[in-house]
Amino acid sequence: MARKLSMLAPGWWDFTTLDDEILKDAAKLTPEDMIGLSRDGFQVVFYDTLEDFYLAEALEYITAWKQATDSEPVGICGPIGPTEQLPLVARLVNELKLDLSNAHFWSMDEWVVGDKEISPDNPISFVKAYDEMLFNRIDKDLRIPKANIHYPKADTTEYIKTWNSGIRCALMQGGQGDVKHWAFNDPVKREGAYKDNPPSPEEYLKLGTRVVDLHPVTCMQNARTSAGGVVTGIPTRAVTVGPVETWKTEKVSIWQAGVHDNPFGQRLTALMIGKKIMDSSVPMSLLAAHPNVQFNYYRGGIGHCGTEMH
Repeated sequence: MARKLSMLAPGWWDFTTLDDEILKDAAKLTPEDMIGLSRDGFQVVFYDTLEDFYLAEALEYITAWKQATDSEPVGICGPIGPTEQLPLVARLVNELKLDLSNAHFWSMDEWVVGDKEISPDNPISFVKAYDEMLFNRIDKDLRIPKANIHYPKADTTEYIKTWNSGIRCALMQGGQGDVKHWAFNDPVKREGAYKDNPPSPEEYLKLGTRVVDLHPVTCMQNARTSAGGVVTGIPTRAVTVGPVETWKTEKVSIWQAGVHDNPFGQRLTALMIGKKIMDSSVPMSLLAAHPNVQFNYYRGGIGHCGTEMH
């Protein structure tokens, strides 16, 4: 039996196609309930100030990179959303005189136009953002070698090779989008084999780094955050790190300050991961199968799900 149509984009899968009881249960969660969803393999952590929140996020880079040695290089996979931690990482590296010669970095994703990733000169390029907010701010004698910085491209061959090269990825850090993705692991279109039901969790988790069509909600969100709402200024495709690579990381750490997803979305994925309710219409829920996931919340950004006129 086919599931209900999306309220947001009928040609796609997304969280509005879930059973209403799951959605209602998520909306009712209090902050204390959210903390109570912690279990073995999944931890929910709150921060009372934004200063503490972003400093803790930046320190994850430092903790991972401090482990890197010549005989055992160590890396981190990081996002463009959020970005507030990136200048803090550079400052910490400089102040601590942390030599990053054995450290590695994987970027999660990049925009794709036609059959090629966008140029680093493009104002919305993720490469450009990382260089300006992080790498160019690190003292030259401490910087990660360029060969150790891995950006995904439309031709994913070299990027995937780096994930299979034996370099240990201590951490994948990310945010959560309105469509409940990590990186650009969006729900898929409602067509073909997935007309009546979305891919099973087992099918979705077999996906590696790839070029994807972006859900309309993702395009709208990125237009709001990066283009002043001009949706036509945002690409509709991207290359993204996949679940296959995600499962090569020792820990997945998701940071939610209340900026990129709303109070309901922040609750829904915590509920689904905490209760191990896996459904690819909510890609983030599939992290319930990863052995070490942490959700980090800014308490002031959790909000509430009451219905009221503003």
